[in-house]
Amino acid sequence: MNSLDWMVLAGTMIFIVVYGIWKTRGSTNIEGYLLGNKSMKWGTIGLSIMATQASAITFLSTPGQAYLDGMGFIQFYFGLPIAVVILCVTLVPIYHRLKVYTAYEYLESRFDLKTRLLTSALFMISRGLAAGITIYAPAIILSTILDISLNVTILIIGILVIVYTVSGGTRAVSQTQKQQMVVILVGMVVAFFMIIYMFPDHINFGKAMSLAGHMGKLEVVDFSFDLSKRYSIWSGIFAALFLHASYFGADQSQVQRYLGGKSVTESRLGLLFNGLIKVPMQFFILLVGVMVFVFYQFVQPPVFFNEQQVTKIQASEYADAFNDLDQQHQDIFLQKREKIEQLVIAMDQQSTSEISKLSDQVKGLEKQSKDVHEEVVDLIAASDPQAETKDADYIFIGFVTRYLPHGLIGLLIAVIFSAAMSSTSSELNALASTTIIDFYKGTFKKEASDRHYLVASKLFTVMWGTLAIMFALFSTLLDNLIQAVNILGSIFYGIILGIFVVAFVFKYVRGNAIFIATLIGEAVVLWIRFLTTEGKLEIEYLWLNPIGCILVVVLALVIQFLFDQLQPAQKIRA
Repeated sequence: MNSLDWMVLAGTMIFIVVYGIWKTRGSTNIEGYLLGNKSMKWGTIGLSIMATQASAITFLSTPGQAYLDGMGFIQFYFGLPIAVVILCVTLVPIYHRLKVYTAYEYLESRFDLKTRLLTSALFMISRGLAAGITIYAPAIILSTILDISLNVTILIIGILVIVYTVSGGTRAVSQTQKQQMVVILVGMVVAFFMIIYMFPDHINFGKAMSLAGHMGKLEVVDFSFDLSKRYSIWSGIFAALFLHASYFGADQSQVQRYLGGKSVTESRLGLLFNGLIKVPMQFFILLVGVMVFVFYQFVQPPVFFNEQQVTKIQASEYADAFNDLDQQHQDIFLQKREKIEQLVIAMDQQSTSEISKLSDQVKGLEKQSKDVHEEVVDLIAASDPQAETKDADYIFIGFVTRYLPHGLIGLLIAVIFSAAMSSTSSELNALASTTIIDFYKGTFKKEASDRHYLVASKLFTVMWGTLAIMFALFSTLLDNLIQAVNILGSIFYGIILGIFVVAFVFKYVRGNAIFIATLIGEAVVLWIRFLTTEGKLEIEYLWLNPIGCILVVVLALVIQFLFDQLQPAQKIRA
C-alpha cells in the first residue's frame, strides 16, 4: 500500500458514508427509519439484497475456496432461485398485506406472543453473532495485509457502519449498498482481467480454463448422494433450498430490504433480480479464484499465504525446519511448472494420451505440494498453539497486494471494506428493528410517541453495533470464513423456517405446540452439530436446514395432536 492506494481507499469509504448520510437525511418517523417510507424501487431493493448477502467474507473466502477446491462451492447457490420464486408467490404479498415492520409480527396473530418473541430471539442470537463475524473476518485479514492493529481495523469498520446506519436507517443502508455494490463489482471485474493480463504470453483465457480443467478445478457438479459431502447437486438444490428460503423469507436482515418496497411488484422484482444475478455473480467470483490458481502455476506461490505467521515462525526455534519445507515447496513448484509447460504443448497438439499422462503427473505434484503445506501448518501450530493455521482467506488478498498495480490495490481493499460495511449495516438495522418492534414496542412500551420510538431505534442500533464490535474484538478465527457464517446460519435457519411453514400451511396448530416443537427442534439440531464436530456423526451443515425445518413441522403436528387428544372437547389455543 502506497499513498495512492490509501487515497483511493479513504476517498471511496468517505464518499460512501457521506453519500448515505446526505441522501437519507431527515428521517423523522419510525416508518421512514425502519421501512424507508415504503418508497424503494426494485433496483435499489435488488442491489441491497445482494449487498446484504455479499459480505466481505464472500470476497475474501470465495476465491480462496476456489483456489483450493475448485468450482464445486457454486452448488451451494443452486437452490437460491427456486427459494426466491417460492417466496415471491407466498410470503412477499402476505408481508405487504399485513403491513408489518418485521417478519415476526405475523407470528403473534397466528400463534401467540411467546412464539413471536422466541422466533425473534433465535434470529437475534444468530444474526447478532454473525454481525460480529462479518466485522471480525475482514478485519483480521485487512489488519495483517495493511500492517495495522486488528482492534483499530475492527473499530474503523464498526464505527463507520454505526454512523450512517444510525443516521438514516433503512434508506441509508439501501442507498449506501448501491454504491458499495458498484465498487465491489467494478473492483472484481478489473481484478479478473488483470489476472488474465498477467498470464505468460503463451497462456490466454481459453488455455487457462483448459489447464484448470485438467487440474480438477472446473468440476462444478457432484451427483453423488453422500451426506458427509459438503457440496453436491443434492445438498445445493434440496438442503440449501431450506437455508435460502429461511434466509430470504424469515431473516429480518433480508426481509427488511424488500419490506420497504413501493409495492408488492417492486419487492418481488427486487427479490427475483437477486435470484437471477446471485448464481452468475458467485460463479464469477469463484472463477477469479481459479484464475489466481492458474497464475500461481507459473509464478511461485508462498508455502503459506499468511505472511504474518511466516514471519513469526522464521523468528522462532522452528525456523530451520520451516526453511527446509519452504525449499521442498520451491523444488516441487519448479518440477510442476515444467510439467505444466509440457501439458500446454500437449494441449496445443491435441495429444490425448500425452495430456492424460501429464495431467496425472501434475496432479501428483500438486498433491505433494499440499502435503508440504500441511507439514507447514503442523509446524506453525507446534510453534504457537494459538496461531491461525488457516490461510485460504489470505490467498486472494495476498495476490492483490503482491501483484496488482497501486491504485487498484486501494480499490480492492475498498471492496473488502465496502462489503464488510454493507452486510454489517443490514444486520444492525434488522437487529434494531426486531428489538424495537418485537420486544420494546410489542411488550415493554406499547404506547409512546413516534419520536420516542425513532430515538429508541437509533439507540438500539448503537447498542447492537457496540455488541458486534465487542464480539469481534474477542473473536477467534476457526474456519474458512464463508463456511463459518453459513454453518452458524444453518443451526438456526431450518428451525425458523419450520415455524413459518407451520404458520402458513397447518392452520390448526396453535401456539403451545409450535413453541414446544421449536425448543425441542433447536436442541436436536445443536446436538447433531455437536456430534458432527466431535466426529461421531457425518452430516454436513447444509443438511441441518431441512432437518431443522422438518423436525419443527413434525413435532408441532404430533404435539398438537396429543393436546387435542388430552382435551378432546376443547381445542387448545395459545
